[in-house]
Amino acid sequence: MTDSSVTAAMSIEARCVRLHHKAADVAAIEPVIETLQLSRRAASEVLIEVKAAAVNPSDVKAATGLMPYAVFPRTPGRDFAGRVIDGPAEWIGRDVFGSSGDLGIRRDGTHASHLVVEADALVEKPASVPWEQAAGIGVPFVTATEGLRRAALAAGETLVIMGINGKVGQAAAQIASWRGARLIGVVRKAEAYAGHATAPVEIIDSSSTDVAAKVRELTGGKGADVVFNTVGDPYFKAANQCLALRGRQILIAAVHRIVEFDILAFYRGQHTYVGIDTLAFSSIATGEVLRSLGDGFAGGHLKPFPIVDGAVYPLDQAQAAYRAVAGSSRDRVIIRPD
Repeated sequence: MTDSSVTAAMSIEARCVRLHHKAADVAAIEPVIETLQLSRRAASEVLIEVKAAAVNPSDVKAATGLMPYAVFPRTPGRDFAGRVIDGPAEWIGRDVFGSSGDLGIRRDGTHASHLVVEADALVEKPASVPWEQAAGIGVPFVTATEGLRRAALAAGETLVIMGINGKVGQAAAQIASWRGARLIGVVRKAEAYAGHATAPVEIIDSSSTDVAAKVRELTGGKGADVVFNTVGDPYFKAANQCLALRGRQILIAAVHRIVEFDILAFYRGQHTYVGIDTLAFSSIATGEVLRSLGDGFAGGHLKPFPIVDGAVYPLDQAQAAYRAVAGSSRDRVIIRPD
């Protein structure tokens, strides 16, 4: 950053969660609260008073060294909602939310009382959406949107979502139903779909049903046009067997890296794999994705995740928040700096 790109800025003492070194495992994550002086920013950046910030699995994984490009020391956190208190005049006083692939990973993130981020990364927060819910939109909806865009899901096509009750699965269901796709959800035990959708969702219990056979039955033998595999290798084989001719499988996660792969079935089925890594997205690119969903939220086709009181943590309980996410909490976990 050159001197000509830096503007006179409000000076703030920000309370921040800090990670000083890579932890061996989740139990060894030792966040501390520190005060940092924020007094310089680029002319294109804003200073935000953070009202709420989500905790994502990637925040925890980066703390344990699973992302080698994560820097130390740093403040974690990718998703945020807050009020602009300094920056370009047209932004001051506006309530906003956003997300990023580099915040909290390659640079200081959102688990703090204040945040500096590019103005082009911001999305206007609807007045009707509480802070905590706005902060919870980011990573799941960005991941789902980019996956469905890259897989070119079209109205009238059949989408199978493996792990539909996870947050990315729920976001994908909302977006796909808004866009006119048919939805089939796969769960690992007997349970109903837990999220919002504007069309019916047919559920397959993978603990008691052959998933691929059931998908074929439900689609008259055709199979799924797109499978959104939010889990990875545990569903990889079944997802491949579900695919229709020229079907596409979206992958966003893995438990084990190496899988058995039927090359013959792949090329004869003319299948496509779509890999999504939102950590490669800048704050500005992420903002563009979130703004594309504005009409969906405004029209009620899309809804933020509900936030339960027990999943909201103060800044000085960040360690408990990280452990909740690492423990596969189904709740959207939120940090409230105040």
